Amino acid sequence: MKRKNKIKRVMVDMTGSIIHHGHIRLLKKASKLGRVIVALTSDREVKKYKKFKPPLNFNQRKEILVAITYVEKVIKSNFIITDRFLKQNKIDILVHGSDNKNKINSKFLKIFKRTKKINSTKLRKKISII
Repeated sequence: MKRKNKIKRVMVDMTGSIIHHGHIRLLKKASKLGRVIVALTSDREVKKYKKFKPPLNFNQRKEILVAITYVEKVIKSNFIITDRFLKQNKIDILVHGSDNKNKINSKFLKIFKRTKKINSTKLRKKISII
């Protein structure tokens, strides 16, 4: 008897303070692995870990992300993703860029190289000059 291949639930965690083409490329790669659920960092956690108030609040960032073709769902998360959080949300794999700081079991982690010459910090600095 053949077993049906279960569609994997793939999580991508992000702050999404300024959505850019690097985020889109990561979401596209993740979508090739299964259904994409974005773990979006809460406003409080962005302030705590990244030391700035996001220019768009959680609901505004969520609205942008759910409009992206590759994203099935967006859920609120802490900055650091744990094995427990993955289990609670029935996630099969966590996808992250090479700047990953999550302390999860490596068998549940897929790392992709970051898009060269782009990140939200650089964009924030560039915008603040204008």
